[in-house]
Amino acid sequence: MGSRRVTITGATGLIGRKLVAELSGAGWQVTVLTRDPERARRRLGEGVAAHAWDALSEPAPAAALAGRDAVVSLAGEPVSQRWSEDAKRAIRESRVTGTENLLAGLRAAEPRPGVLVSSSAVGYYGPHGSEPIDEEAPPGTDFLAAVCVAWERATEPAAALGMRVALIRTGVVLDGEGGALEAMLPPFKLGVGGPIAGGRQFIPWIHAADVVGIYRAALEDERWEGPANATAPTPASNRDFSRALGRALNRPALLPVPGFALRLVYGEMAQVITGGARVVPAKPLMLGYSYRHGELDEALRSALGR
Repeated sequence: MGSRRVTITGATGLIGRKLVAELSGAGWQVTVLTRDPERARRRLGEGVAAHAWDALSEPAPAAALAGRDAVVSLAGEPVSQRWSEDAKRAIRESRVTGTENLLAGLRAAEPRPGVLVSSSAVGYYGPHGSEPIDEEAPPGTDFLAAVCVAWERATEPAAALGMRVALIRTGVVLDGEGGALEAMLPPFKLGVGGPIAGGRQFIPWIHAADVVGIYRAALEDERWEGPANATAPTPASNRDFSRALGRALNRPALLPVPGFALRLVYGEMAQVITGGARVVPAKPLMLGYSYRHGELDEALRSALGR
């Protein structure tokens, strides 16, 4: 069997860069679709083929998809920002329109890839209480849930094209280089971090290395189909997460952060932090995925390089 070939969108993002490195190291030939191919080659290495694509305005180039074994769709405007109307439109369009334009390219690609692994998020479920929820849970009704529903729906034509489709609903990613953890660090480093909005809500966390591991498993194992929760087996309450982060940084984590303070800073986006959901990865566990960092204290130390 020759080298497997994959095309990735969103490859210069936090997870994309790590996934490119993982797959390249495992012998995959990697092609990326990006607005700026020269920048992508600088960030990802000269061994990666980069093709220009504006995901919002045109179909993905069929030539960059034809003959590949699989496609990974990671592109999306960051959610961790204040949700102005413009930001909400960008969050939705980058995912929904971008996926629709990717599918338009796949329709024209011959021979067509057999697998589409598409990013989604645990925001699909909306805020929940303390009851554990798995991939069978219905969608929520808030803004992020509506985006995730439309985002996943945009992948449906791929199945009609004969492709296996896996939807990776990712939780709160732990990585020292970006994402949610980086945003949490400043107050904790100053010793003024602590539980948020009462601390009882659950954080469905996952180490970045396990997000990459789950994507690789979904690419390589044909049993991965439909939604899968990319979260650690043991979601933590915000209070327990704050204490673990304090331990990892050797700082106190006692000062509570009231929900209204977050809403002043982030507006509607604060509900992502103050709401929370106890999401469990039933599908990955059932399929035998072996977590690289499944325990919170160790995962935080690893993410912080400690």
